[in-house]
Amino acid sequence: MLTIREELPEEFLQAYPAELKSLLGGPTLIHLPGEQARPLFVSILLHGNEITGLLAVQTLLARYQSLLLPRAISIFVGNVEAARVGKRLLPGQRDYNRIWINASGAEHEMTHTVLEAMRERDVFACIDIHNNTGKNPYYAIIAEPGSDHLGCAALFSDTVVYARCPDTTCTVAFSGMCPSVTLEAGLPGDPAGVERTVSFLETCLHTPDFTSRPLHPVNLFHTVAVVKVRDCCSYGFLGEDVDLQLVNEIDQYNFHELEPGTSLARVRNGDQQCLDVQNADGRQVYREYFTVVGDNLQAAKPVMPAMLTTNRDIISLDCLCYLMERLPQSELGNQRI
Repeated sequence: MLTIREELPEEFLQAYPAELKSLLGGPTLIHLPGEQARPLFVSILLHGNEITGLLAVQTLLARYQSLLLPRAISIFVGNVEAARVGKRLLPGQRDYNRIWINASGAEHEMTHTVLEAMRERDVFACIDIHNNTGKNPYYAIIAEPGSDHLGCAALFSDTVVYARCPDTTCTVAFSGMCPSVTLEAGLPGDPAGVERTVSFLETCLHTPDFTSRPLHPVNLFHTVAVVKVRDCCSYGFLGEDVDLQLVNEIDQYNFHELEPGTSLARVRNGDQQCLDVQNADGRQVYREYFTVVGDNLQAAKPVMPAMLTTNRDIISLDCLCYLMERLPQSELGNQRI
């Protein structure tokens, strides 16, 4: 299932996402040499419609076509089949960012091979590049509280989320080996997001480490729950004939602390619990964060959502949102969520 290459395919730098399936054949790990031997691992297209990682890597490598890279780099090109049709994943496929730990099957064996290959090469850092569909700032996600993880993340954004849920992601899997960061680089293909990602990767190629780097103040949050729409409930937006009518442009609430009483949706039946809200332990915490007044679904306490989206496919395939709370940087070392 996995192809490992020691050179860059000639057409790679100009390839469109839809062309990678025919160019590479399938998921591919590409090792390229550099002046510093410990490689920077970069994961792209774990979701086939999140193309900023590909564009950033193409831009970066084009700068070094006739030069030796400052540091070796290993590029994992993920779901090229979904990229061929511009989808997050195809029907029947596993989510490529939910197969790195606590999984089974051919996809997990593939990621296990990637992890072992990078362990043998003494990986320097892991950068997993993603996009999202709603209105979110550029931000980074870390899964370990160490100063090297936070130092790496802060080079991309002063907004950092500490999260170990879901615990099956690429970033979680690498976090025991090296500084490991997920980049949320805005909307797919957004030129500013691509430029920001290229600049970050360039910095990572040149930096000797992340532990001694002085940190500017960061806005630090930690994930406390994931919110999904229950299968028994139909959903849509205000005015539609569905059980759960989400407010229009609900993604405007991302990274804004919601006051108690903020309305998020209307529910057809006031006592119908359409949302599945679980904390990192898998415990149901719906009533801790939400309440229904009349037919209005409201925030029950101050909370900050991330990744709210108006994209129905994403809500179905992944979740409605994550809930976060602000975390003082001084407390990060004591957190396990």
